[in-house]
Amino acid sequence: MDKISFQASKKGIYAALSGTVLVAICCFTPILVVLLGTVGLSALTPYLDIVLLPALFIMIVLTILSYLRWHKSAEDRK
Repeated sequence: MDKISFQASKKGIYAALSGTVLVAICCFTPILVVLLGTVGLSALTPYLDIVLLPALFIMIVLTILSYLRWHKSAEDRK
């Protein structure tokens, strides 16, 4: 039973880390602007900073919390 919860928290770290990287790439490169322009939603580009910067902050916090949870469970297993 402990092995399942240990793997689940490790998956949480990977999910949070991949989300943080994805939001950071969209935040600091024009990938999302080009994608929105291609789809025809370029009118939404001024609002990207309003959405992406808080999303980046939330994903960084989730990554840190997932790591701390995983690290605590790894210490408890020892």
